[in-house]
Amino acid sequence: MISADLGKQLENFVKQLVETGRYGSKSEVLREGVRLIQDREARLTALDASILRGIADANAGRTKPASDVFDRLEAKYRAMDDRAEKSA
Repeated sequence: MISADLGKQLENFVKQLVETGRYGSKSEVLREGVRLIQDREARLTALDASILRGIADANAGRTKPASDVFDRLEAKYRAMDDRAEKSA
């Protein structure tokens, strides 16, 4: 069993969530909070892995010049804009 002192402000917020019927109990509120933290931590872990892959790619020379990427993006968005103007 976990016991935690949330402090007055958070305790009042949890109490309000239960009193308004948003959650059935304080435990439900805390479980939801922990689930949200789990989800955020999983996303941060995935982001860290992606960053490490990017660094490894850069170190191995698997990169493209920024100017090539910007030229490609500019052409892509120009074509999207042209299509939007034609369909309007």
